Amino acid sequence: MPRAPAVTERDTWIRTVTFLVLGFICYALPWSVFAALPATAGDAPALRIQGSNTIGAKLGPALVKGLLEQQGLKNLRAEPTGNDNEQRLSGQNAKGQNVVIIVAAHGSGTGFVALKDGSADLAASSRPIKDSEYADLAGLGDLKGRGAEHIIAIDGLAIILHPSNPLSALSTEQLAQIFSGDAKTWEALGGRGGAIHLYARDDNSGTYDTFKELVLASHGKTLSPGAKRFESSEQLSDEVAKDPAAIGFIGLPYIRQAKAVAIADGDSQAMPPSTSLIATEDYPLSRRLFFYLPPQVKNPWADALVKFAQSPEGQAIVAKTGFIAQTVQAIKVAPTADMPKNYQDLARDAQRLSVNFRFQEGSANLDNKSHYDLQRVMDYLRDNNKLNRQVVLLGFGDPKADPSRAALLSKLRAMTVRRELAKQGVMFRDIDGLGDELPVAANSAENGRIKNRRVEVWVY
Repeated sequence: MPRAPAVTERDTWIRTVTFLVLGFICYALPWSVFAALPATAGDAPALRIQGSNTIGAKLGPALVKGLLEQQGLKNLRAEPTGNDNEQRLSGQNAKGQNVVIIVAAHGSGTGFVALKDGSADLAASSRPIKDSEYADLAGLGDLKGRGAEHIIAIDGLAIILHPSNPLSALSTEQLAQIFSGDAKTWEALGGRGGAIHLYARDDNSGTYDTFKELVLASHGKTLSPGAKRFESSEQLSDEVAKDPAAIGFIGLPYIRQAKAVAIADGDSQAMPPSTSLIATEDYPLSRRLFFYLPPQVKNPWADALVKFAQSPEGQAIVAKTGFIAQTVQAIKVAPTADMPKNYQDLARDAQRLSVNFRFQEGSANLDNKSHYDLQRVMDYLRDNNKLNRQVVLLGFGDPKADPSRAALLSKLRAMTVRRELAKQGVMFRDIDGLGDELPVAANSAENGRIKNRRVEVWVY
């Protein structure tokens, strides 16, 4: 087999200088020099974003501001439009032309309606597009495709109580009983406060859709008509913090003065809404936040914002606004007695990366987020010199009638990730499948089984 030519010290020096010069050019010159985006006539918006209040209240405007700054715009302003939960962000380009971007935050469902009627260019959603919406918008292209569905951040639904409530953990089954009205007093749950007061987001909210799917529907319940409903996340949280008998659900950045409790689902342990557990999507009420950009919509600002949101600069803004960035980090996991022996050994000697690879529903194919995560993991492994036999992949799944089949399927999932990473030069220390061990969600519902079908990445 022919050997690769030796790399001389001079070759290394030339490559290093070239890399540094190119890097200086790329970082020293503003991005707008390479990809200046057009202004529009007068005050006509260059981009209209409609949808999730969770995204639109803070994260969406912050990402827009970051993009305007990256484009070199000056005199940046953010002001209300005169309509509740809407913002007008603007700046001036080098020619003195105004660039205006409108962010309207009235709930995830309104984003898809706005795409249909042409009143928005980009939909912000705190839950995946529904099958009915997907079918209704088929004329705009494949909105579930990799080029249309973009995961911009990870969030966790926090279950919040008044700070004086002594409860520290609840199961999703208990939550379903509480929010359906079946459980009526705190004393029945071991707490205090008398009759339970329910606080919930409104019907347009992706936060409510997520809660309805993960908690209510999975336990055959519906929301009690006595629940107080809110369009604003901040207002809901502040009301819970003032009411000793209250319970509500909210996106992670909006806990504010309320108290968040740990949540268990099925056989999983009770987990707090911590950064690491939400980043891996192990926390039972974790969720993804999306931008949906229809292939048929040709708006350069929409395309640029989607790309900026996925960039390291965009993900830094995600973290700054209180959501969970998708930047890969190594996490030390404390071994516990309920872990399988080989998993305990791994936890003792290695670190887990803050990402789980998951798969399309009913498929062995990696989902849209995983394709971005492959590159993020590769960047981490290269930057930390862990390409050569320092990586372990562990596959997991849901129970099967034959445990050996569950173990095989879980290992095959790990092999799918191995194949993609090996293409870029990763040499693995070990690849294994642990079947239905260590569930992070209940296997009684399909969305729980999907969460349990995952691949973890560990590094030595």
